[in-house]
Amino acid sequence: MVYSSDNKIPVGISACLTGQAVRFNGSHKRSRFCTDVLSDYFNLRPMCPEVAIGMGTPREPIRLVSESPSDESVRAVGVDSPDIDVTDDLRSEAVKVSALNQDLCGFIFMQKSPSCGVFGVKRYLKNGHPEGKASGIFASEFARLNPLLPIEEAGRLNDAALRENFMVRVFTYRDWQLFTQTTVTPARLIDFHSRYKYLIMAHSTVHYKETGRLLSDLSGDINGIASEYFALLMTALAKPASRKTHTNTLMHLQGYLKNLISPADKEELARIILEYRRGIIPLVVPLTLLKHHLNHHQEANAYARQQVYLNPHPYELGLRNTL
Repeated sequence: MVYSSDNKIPVGISACLTGQAVRFNGSHKRSRFCTDVLSDYFNLRPMCPEVAIGMGTPREPIRLVSESPSDESVRAVGVDSPDIDVTDDLRSEAVKVSALNQDLCGFIFMQKSPSCGVFGVKRYLKNGHPEGKASGIFASEFARLNPLLPIEEAGRLNDAALRENFMVRVFTYRDWQLFTQTTVTPARLIDFHSRYKYLIMAHSTVHYKETGRLLSDLSGDINGIASEYFALLMTALAKPASRKTHTNTLMHLQGYLKNLISPADKEELARIILEYRRGIIPLVVPLTLLKHHLNHHQEANAYARQQVYLNPHPYELGLRNTL
């Protein structure tokens, strides 16, 4: 699929990551992966909450402060002028941004930022001593308002597994948005789940079973069931898949070929899957061979070939080449 300006996926991003000089010291933190790679598929929507609430550039830096070591609540205050407290302003900005950007399918935040950091932002006591970690004010409020939205930090996207997991969730979120633009019916919901069945299995066998149980009875409010299903789906995908769970999924899909390929081909595919399980080769190798056989026997494998698990994001990104 070719992504144009009309069909790129809307994803929020901290403005400094796009090269905008909006950091407290007037600099930026451009992420080349975001601007040079993801921009081919995403309509990146830059936002800087600190600038949005009226803080200038450059400006006095802020940090997260707690009253005591046992107090997990934090305030965003000036490093040199602790009487400057922008906590409520940042939370209000998160509410505003959330309301105005309901079409977003993900958000990439700047790590370590007291406003935008999601994981492990330094927290201090009033005396200036560091005291553990917290989440940035804007990011934590935005995440609270959008609990199913794929959210990640730019720095963590350097990790191959986290990067691939984030992309799986973004493309799934977008697929669901498009799915719900048309009236949801029991038949359409079953069809949607049929495509995602093995992707869910690869991430969480618990949620694989839960989604199956949920969809076993569609006699109730279909919109309510659909919302519950989507929550289970996104919760499942938030759990990173492992070599063990990928292997289990590959072996299930291999079963669709048992009566179609030669004994030698069966042995080769089983060996390749085992080599992946042992960490000898990346995920792309058994997947490529599996897809080759499925495509070669199209007449008997319509169900298997439709699985999103086989192509959860554009192949050109090469996200499974290092898993």
